[in-house]
Amino acid sequence: MTGLSTILIVVGLFLAGGVYSFKKQKMPRGVVLLLAIGSAMCLAAGVLRLQGIWE
Repeated sequence: MTGLSTILIVVGLFLAGGVYSFKKQKMPRGVVLLLAIGSAMCLAAGVLRLQGIWE
């Protein structure tokens, strides 16, 4: 399932860009933190699925 892995990685990178943008716009810390956690979870899940560890 490399398609799902790719989608998770792309979404994670998109959210990471959102973290950068929200931090630059001085958004509330809670919003930035939740976005950063979501980004990290998507990236980790995508990489783990790509390596075949988590199926």
